[in-house]
Amino acid sequence: MDAAYRIEPGSSGELLLVLAGDWRTGSPLPALQPLLQRIGAESPEPALSFDCRAVSGWDSALPAFLLPLLEQCEERGLAVDRGGLPDGVAQLLRLAQAVPERDAVAPVSPPSPLARIGLAARALAADARELLAFVGEAFLSLLRLFAGRARFRRQDLGAMLYDAGPRALPIVSLISLLVGLILAFVGAVQLRMFGAQIYVADLVGLGMAREMGAMMTAIILAGRTGAAYAAQLGTMQVNEEIDALRTLGIAPIDFLVLPRMLALVLMTPLLVLYADFMGIFGGLLVGVGMLDLSFSAYLQETREAVSLTDFAGGLFKGLVFGVLVALAGCLRGLQSGRSSAAVGRAATSAVVTGIVWIVVADAILTLIYDRLQI
Repeated sequence: MDAAYRIEPGSSGELLLVLAGDWRTGSPLPALQPLLQRIGAESPEPALSFDCRAVSGWDSALPAFLLPLLEQCEERGLAVDRGGLPDGVAQLLRLAQAVPERDAVAPVSPPSPLARIGLAARALAADARELLAFVGEAFLSLLRLFAGRARFRRQDLGAMLYDAGPRALPIVSLISLLVGLILAFVGAVQLRMFGAQIYVADLVGLGMAREMGAMMTAIILAGRTGAAYAAQLGTMQVNEEIDALRTLGIAPIDFLVLPRMLALVLMTPLLVLYADFMGIFGGLLVGVGMLDLSFSAYLQETREAVSLTDFAGGLFKGLVFGVLVALAGCLRGLQSGRSSAAVGRAATSAVVTGIVWIVVADAILTLIYDRLQI
């Protein structure tokens, strides 16, 4: 039997809506408009009730049919008695009326090029303010460390020292050795034309000691350790662990940032020195294996070309780069949102920020060294 309805007067003077037949999707349903017109204009009854005993089956089609009717009754102030409806239909109608209808979101036109420039400038200014505030807090945390008032776990510092130092030796060894090989090979191609192969030792030694050792080590740490710091702190943001530290009265800068910064400050110069020697060893392999230089002659030329000042300049760059990598990783981690996607973006941003800061700092330090004739 197809779905049908009829209107009868109820026993208490109300309007009784009698439903019958199959009220399922796919079955022909009666028109609702005549019923709405009667409810809206012609019915003097104070209430509306239902009789569904003759309904043979129903699904979502029945609540969808009744929902506009109930809305019409609410507009007229007509009381509705839902006692005659099946329990499932009554529950679905309550749920449908409990959730407000969402307004359609109007499409937003993209900003003009000038507006985009302004928005980018505002975002840059906000980032600069956050960076200065973070650097200031990190400096104050360092002062609290010297005063003996910084609160962090010593075992955490030991674990971070091991992670930033010994565990980074394999990748630093490989990259530094290959950089030394590349520098020596590139120099050999040109110097061999003039019979000056011995100066490959000067090229590799000075290049590694002054620039490449510190630069490549810092880039490795930015991609390895800086990203790890951002991911760790970002995950703590997601788990609300940083909020818990603040609730306990523990400064997150002291407990989380300070040990990470100390670990990189202490380990980066040592890794830079190790990278210098690995790069020189790579140049030695090319000099002895390809250029027919003797082992002792290569080392003697390196010792004469590279001074302790050159190594000291590279070590100082490594110290500065370590601070920058730690600041970039911790800053992006603390700025992370509270989702897994935000943690990934924080790790990526930490790597990009760290490398940009490293390149800019290297350019500035190189100019300073040139002015000071170091």
